[in-house]
Amino acid sequence: QVQLVESGGGSVQAGGSLRLSCAASGRTSGRTFSSYAMGWFRQAPGKERELVAAISWSGGSTYYADSVKGRFTISNGNARNTVYLQMNSLKPEDSAVYFCAAGTDPPVWRNSRYNIGPEYEYNYWGQGTQVTVSS
Repeated sequence: QVQLVESGGGSVQAGGSLRLSCAASGRTSGRTFSSYAMGWFRQAPGKERELVAAISWSGGSTYYADSVKGRFTISNGNARNTVYLQMNSLKPEDSAVYFCAAGTDPPVWRNSRYNIGPEYEYNYWGQGTQVTVSS
């Protein structure tokens, strides 16, 4: 069984920072879980879930939604299958439940990068952590 465990959510004032962490563990198909990409999604009340940021297992390919470029940074941890999301200059519109996700299918290589954006299938999910940004 595979588990993705998030931590680091909370409440902060606009302009502040938070750092989310996610660690994936377990076994699948008789092997230790291993992903090709991990990402952070978010979903606010009444809105669709959106991919905020993603990173390939090597760290060589990343994806950021336009709304967070220049403010959020995704990175891999030293341990395999761990990922962090550093969120700076937070805005009230960043308030949402943030979900960690992992994909186990090889991503497509296109335009000198791995395609790990919204069109890539993330097939393992965490429970989510609440981020609330007050004005």
